[in-house]
This record gives sequence, C-alpha cells and structure tokens, in this order.
Amino acid sequence: MKIFENIINHKINTITGDELIKYGNQFQISITKSQANKIASYLRGRHVNIFNDTERAKLIKEIAKIAGPETAKSVNQIFIQFTK
Repeated sequence: MKIFENIINHKINTITGDELIKYGNQFQISITKSQANKIASYLRGRHVNIFNDTERAKLIKEIAKIAGPETAKSVNQIFIQFTK
C-alpha cells in the first residue's frame, strides 16, 4: 500500500496547471487556468502527503485561499477518495 501512497503523492507534488484542469473536468470541479497554475506552483516541490490528515488540511486551506472555499472543498473530497 505504501507504493500506492508514494505514487499519488508524487503526482500531486509534480502536477501542472494543465493537468489540474484536466482532472478538474474529470471530477466536475470548476477551476480557471490562473487558479490551476497558482495551485500547481504551490504544490510543486512541497512534498505534501495527502494521506496525513494534518498536511492535507493545511493544503486545503492554501487551495481555498487561491481558488476559493468551494473548489477547496471539492478537491478535499477527491483527496479523501484517493486515501481510502
């Protein structure tokens, strides 16, 4: 199971704005190109572990500042699905 966690965390930590838009469309999350690029810039190199509740909560708060609380809430729901 650890390898699965590493793969997901690696993808999150190296995601691009275009990939975020693609995933947003896939999960019906509205996100602008500007928001996606800002979120991707924030994530890049942070080495966030979404399987850690504390780290995920901090990440969601930062996403809420960038893209708004509704988008952050939707992203959190996706992260929770990934961690189950």
